[in-house]
Amino acid sequence: MKFIIDSDHSQQREIQKRILDAVEAAGFTSDTLFAVKISLEEALINAIKHGNKLDPKKKVHVEASITPKETEIIVEDEGPGFDRAGVPDPTAEENLLKCSGRGILLMETYMDRVEYSKHGRRVRMIKRNTSAAKKAQ
Repeated sequence: MKFIIDSDHSQQREIQKRILDAVEAAGFTSDTLFAVKISLEEALINAIKHGNKLDPKKKVHVEASITPKETEIIVEDEGPGFDRAGVPDPTAEENLLKCSGRGILLMETYMDRVEYSKHGRRVRMIKRNTSAAKKAQ
């Protein structure tokens, strides 16, 4: 599945629905589906808001590959990028009361693998289907 959307939060809903419907159809558990939902939502918000700065001329590119064994999602923006090491730790005491800054932590917590490339403009997330692994045993 491949999508290109404008830097507009309203356009992310249809992509999320199509990807999540495919994840559910592939036999992922409700817990795993929730993990993918949260991570995908955060990646899209980050790309639109922080990467592209809500610039209507910039696009967000999304690719999803879903099999019964795993889901792989790539979200790429057209912004300047970022350095993952420079993102403040949202669990640090001085950041606990801030209303934002937890998206990357959520993605890295819920997904099995999260990789950044293209100077932080591209995030690749992988979630394995634990119910498929149990059936194979």
